[in-house]
Parts: sequence; C-alpha cells; structure tokens
Amino acid sequence: MITPPDRCAAANRGKADPVGRRAVEKSNYSGEGAAYRPLRVGACLSLTGRYGLFGTQAASGLQVWRELDGAAQVTVEDDGSDPARLPDCLARMAPRCDVLLGPYSTGLMRAAVSLVPRLDRLLWNHGAAGDDVAKACPGRIVSVLAPASRYALPFVEHLARQAQRVPLWIVQGRGGFGRQVAGGAAVAASRLGLETVLVGAEARLSDLALPPVWDLFSAGSFETDVAVTSEALTLGRPPRALCAVAAGVQEFGRSLTDPEGIYGIAQWAPGSGEAPELGPSESTFIKNYSRLTGTIPDYPAVQAAACAVIGAHCARATGATDVEALWRAAASLRATTLFGPFRIDPSTGVQIGHEPCLLKWSAGRLTRVESTASP
Repeated sequence: MITPPDRCAAANRGKADPVGRRAVEKSNYSGEGAAYRPLRVGACLSLTGRYGLFGTQAASGLQVWRELDGAAQVTVEDDGSDPARLPDCLARMAPRCDVLLGPYSTGLMRAAVSLVPRLDRLLWNHGAAGDDVAKACPGRIVSVLAPASRYALPFVEHLARQAQRVPLWIVQGRGGFGRQVAGGAAVAASRLGLETVLVGAEARLSDLALPPVWDLFSAGSFETDVAVTSEALTLGRPPRALCAVAAGVQEFGRSLTDPEGIYGIAQWAPGSGEAPELGPSESTFIKNYSRLTGTIPDYPAVQAAACAVIGAHCARATGATDVEALWRAAASLRATTLFGPFRIDPSTGVQIGHEPCLLKWSAGRLTRVESTASP
C-alpha cells in the first residue's frame, strides 16, 4: 500500500519538488505486507550484442530516473540481444520487481509475448513499436510508444504540404517492423494524395528507373537505413527529400560522412518546452543524463525513463503488483511525461496519445522540424 497522503503531505510541506510530482507520489512503495520500502523496477535490456547501443542508453535513462525519483530501486539484466535468452531473463526478473519493463526492439518483444501471460506481472513496453506486439496481449502489455504504422506520418504530412508533389519511394526493411513502418507510410501517403513506389531493402537504388524528382523514405534496421541513405546520396539524381527512421538518433550522424539535410523519425527529441504532469522535466532529465554519460539522450533513454515514470505512478496509485489493478490504472490514465502524452487504448494497450516527431540534420545536429517547415 502507499504511504498515506496526509503523512506524505506533512513530510513534504514547504519543500520544492524538483521532478514535478505531487507530494503524495514521492512516497515509498509497500506491497504485500512489506514495510515501507522503495518501489522495485526491473528491466531486461540489451547491454551487449546487436541492440547494445540502444539498450545501454535505456539502462542509463533508468538510472537517471531512479536518482531523480529518490524512492525506487532499479535492476537491469543483460538479455544479450538474444531472443532465445530473453524469456529466461524475464522469468527471473519478474518475481524480483514490482514494475517490470520489457526489452528494447520489436524482435525481442516478439520473443517475450508467449511468456507474458505466465509472468504474473504487467509488462511495460518502452522499446518495441511493432503494432503486432503492442496489441498481442490485451490486459498484459502497456506501451508508451506510438506504434510502427504511425512512424512515417510526420514525414508524409511534411511532403504533402510542399507546393510540388513528387513520387515517394519507400524502402521496406526486412522483418515485421520494416513492413509495418513502410505499410503505414504507404497508407498515409495514399490518404494524402501522394504517389508511392514500394521497394525491398535488397534492391539497389542505382538499378531502378528513378524519376527526375523524387522523395525517399527508408524503413529498416539501423544498418539498412545507413546503407540505403549512403547509396541514395551517391546517385546522379539523389532524392529531393530523404528520410530514414534510423536518422532520428545521434549515432546516425557518426555512421554517415555527411548527414546534412537528412530527415529522421524519433519518438522523442529535445525541445518540447512543456512541463510534464508526471516525472522529471525534460531539462532536469537532460542535465542529469549528460552528467552521467557525457552525451545528450536519444529517445531510447527517454522512453525507458517515461515508462518507469508511468509504471511507478500506477503502482503507487494502486499500492499493488496485481496485473488487473495496474492495467485498470494504466487504461484510465491521461497524463504527460517528458516523453509526451500518455494514453492507451483500453481494449488493447496500444499507445494512442503519443506521436513520433520529425527531425532534420542541420549543422551536425538533430533539430525538430515544425509543421510549417519546408525541405
């Protein structure tokens, strides 16, 4: 159970709240007969292997959140980016925590889906945007991320506002994530009256009959997006506007000789300027993350921290680890964090309040593209 509100109010009366929570939410968590103790948050993340870069960022984001929260413990176990290893990792972690966070990547979450009903924990999804996994276990998985099918929307809307409309070529990466992102791009483009051409990631752009003026959107893995973008820039007629999902993180700029002018998609980017209703402010989180890592956070770190904020809020509000109680709390919640709005479809757990943002590389850094911007 939660520390009684009157005790919290008395303890915090007259004190500033540096992370923007109500005083009642600064209390320690107590579950199932334990004395008042910190909330236990657990996560299986890729600290090594293919997804190690982004899993490590997520782990750092959780560490920063823990320091700012002041009333939680965080335990992270390395899943090695291995789908075969992940189920055992989650099974070990679940009994040791009150709030259980899932892995980074849609592929790893797919490996977790069959185990979720047996975990006796609600799984908070911060790292898998695939539409199929987000709605795979209604009542068991809560997502803070916008689904993959909505990734391309800000770029497609940006193109639809241009005076000259040209064909949009969409490179579909291998696997379900690439298929869902590319499919969402095609649907959005058709709705907005744009012509589209869909090609596979194995196709060489130089072998295709490209028009004189065209736009390009790449929806694949990080490696695929870097390769497609690199080839597109060497063409005799490069695309007028070029966007890749992977271009929304800082590492993309280090993987390409010159990313100038390339668009990226991100679930989050600095500069919202809005005060969140729950958890730390953007400026506070960035300052503390930079102190810890020496870098500015990318969206994997922020979405993990926001997931912890939401999960902790629901656990403290219910005072339990009960799956049904936590689901009801999440399904009824309408709030904002530094990550943006949170609101799920109560029938599926799919995120419907949050939307990705469009970024652009300019002078060696990522900047937000406002709705009135031009390529």
